[in-house]
Amino acid sequence: MLENINNLRIGTMNGNFSLTSLVWVCSFYLIVWTPGSAYAQSPVPTLFSAEDNKVYTLIWSDEFDNGNKPDSSNWSYEIGFVRNNELQYYQEDNAAVQQGLLIIEGRREKATNQKFDPNSQDWRRNSEFSQYTSSSINTRGKMEFQYGIVEVRAKIDTAMGMWPAIWTLGVSKPWPSNGEIDVMEFYRRNDNAFILANAAWKGTQPSVLWDEAKFKIEGFIEKNSNWPNEFHVWTMDWNEGRILLYLDGELLNEIDLSKTINPDGFNPFHQPHYLLLNLAIGSNGGDPSNTLFPKTYEVDYARVFQQKIITQ
Repeated sequence: MLENINNLRIGTMNGNFSLTSLVWVCSFYLIVWTPGSAYAQSPVPTLFSAEDNKVYTLIWSDEFDNGNKPDSSNWSYEIGFVRNNELQYYQEDNAAVQQGLLIIEGRREKATNQKFDPNSQDWRRNSEFSQYTSSSINTRGKMEFQYGIVEVRAKIDTAMGMWPAIWTLGVSKPWPSNGEIDVMEFYRRNDNAFILANAAWKGTQPSVLWDEAKFKIEGFIEKNSNWPNEFHVWTMDWNEGRILLYLDGELLNEIDLSKTINPDGFNPFHQPHYLLLNLAIGSNGGDPSNTLFPKTYEVDYARVFQQKIITQ
């Protein structure tokens, strides 16, 4: 399902012709933001509902404007081999802040597995070295939220082997019972490259249930041949009843939360989640052996807005 969100108005903001405001309607909410690097330096965007006296306000953001590493008050690192039989070894060294951007760099380089155990049957432990490194950062225990709007402006590398993601996980229960929301994934299936917008939770048969929407990258490139070289805005609009996932204002997936119930009756999308940003290599990303490295995943900002009720 792909639904276009029609532009209602394009104009100037405060008489400054270098800043352009794009106004669009998402569900029942009127959202106003200014795309591009100017937006990252502009005042906090106003998000508000046209009904019920509801208004969205910024509760958390990282603009990646300070220091040379991700802010430790916002982000923690995953270390080592972590999931999906991916090829990269996650380490802190591959994440940097430069010129107002978070830069996660994928490298072809040898790294020592600090958890190496030659007698282990666990793939995360029985490899002494990795041939690739990258970074994965998350806000667990530092910024957790339940419902609201998430906006992340990022540029992804679509080369063979790359698997960048913007996603959330629930704070309680193990995966998949905790719930996963994939605001953005880029990876390959059967030699086709896709943008995905998903949610996952626990099932019985199969043990993981997915509400998945995937779109061939060629569809975006046909509209804009420079798409892979540009920044894009991924948005999640989440309330008690549904999750809406957008790319540059186009609705990619709508997830009905009345259907996302684990076998024990727990709804993992009715609990706080935390945010993850990572660049995986290999596995669903494809074979990186013929890809030139390093590769970068660049994030301009990450923002979370929540709804407040205005009393009159």
